[in-house]
Amino acid sequence: MSRENWVLVVVAAVLAAAMLAGAVLLAIRVVRTRRMLGALGAGGKVAFYGALIYTILPVDLLPDPIYLDDMGVLAGALFYLGRLVAKHRAEQRAAGESPAATLPPGTAPRR
Repeated sequence: MSRENWVLVVVAAVLAAAMLAGAVLLAIRVVRTRRMLGALGAGGKVAFYGALIYTILPVDLLPDPIYLDDMGVLAGALFYLGRLVAKHRAEQRAAGESPAATLPPGTAPRR
């Protein structure tokens, strides 16, 4: 194999490893939001479990060495869950309750 081909193989391997690391980090962040699912309702549960199932199942829009579709689904779920948490906290403030009162420990707003 020529030197140019080895360089392409190494670059492709590094890119695949970086995409895999990004997908794993996003999956970890989605799993950490599991603590808040009880307060977020059915929409939050569907987004959470749907994103995890799509990521784990072997049926993808793109082949598995390319994790861009998995990363997109996980990022979309995180965005949606973040909006649900913000909405829930705003409703709790409007009702006069502490937003941390209805969310599990460790999910209180940071200041």
